[in-house]
Amino acid sequence: MLTIRKEIPEDALAIRYVNEQAFGSADEADLIEKLRLRQGFILSLVASQDEQIVGHILFSPITIESEYSVLSAVALGPMAVLPAYQRRGIGSQLVHAGLAELRQANHEIVVLLGHPNYYPRFGFSPAKSYGIRCEYDVPDELFMVLELRKGALAGRGGTVKYQPEFQDAE
Repeated sequence: MLTIRKEIPEDALAIRYVNEQAFGSADEADLIEKLRLRQGFILSLVASQDEQIVGHILFSPITIESEYSVLSAVALGPMAVLPAYQRRGIGSQLVHAGLAELRQANHEIVVLLGHPNYYPRFGFSPAKSYGIRCEYDVPDELFMVLELRKGALAGRGGTVKYQPEFQDAE
């Protein structure tokens, strides 16, 4: 049976392993560790099966800045599932659980850089259609946004600024 819960300190090595295996490098795992050390995330969930962590998702604070305002929002990512457990719906369960917790905590906007055929099933759509841009040069179809509260982005375009921890990791 699959269980989704908040990360605890003892999960750090398993989370690192899941991300290294899922992405084939240490980049995402290193980013997560930097964020953890600086308390730079909002929510970190793990998926476990038979007491083994098989998936992980992280949500971090960002801002959407325009000439006239700064809007707080949340970035989804990374999200990872061990290769042997992929295509079983674990990633979807992590996304649904994370978005539900963010809604409950009254967050209104989530952005991500992800696969354009995967994330629309959760309500994500191209950020460009809302006048939202990424501070990095990324393809428009990969940069998406979700309003957790309908109308949260009405008239609020701008550029997504990731926290310094993201920039330090690159």
